[in-house]
Amino acid sequence: MSYEKVIQAKDRLIIGTKQTIKAMKGLEVKEVIIAEDIDLGMITKLSKLADEMNIPYQMVDSKKTLGKACGIEVGTAAVAIKQ
Repeated sequence: MSYEKVIQAKDRLIIGTKQTIKAMKGLEVKEVIIAEDIDLGMITKLSKLADEMNIPYQMVDSKKTLGKACGIEVGTAAVAIKQ
């Protein structure tokens, strides 16, 4: 599951939607993890950009759990794993 990937890649994470998009455009990203419980427009924006940039992405069910996997106290909509 993707939460484990996030936990294992803790030192290579980019946390948050804006930072993830910036990193994707900068070609720094190996994979993107997107929470399903966020705004549908943001899911579409992130997944479309990932497809355009040929970056694999996975969906997880909870932004709160994704945030905890990153080691932060708040939820996060998206996380990028750096190359």
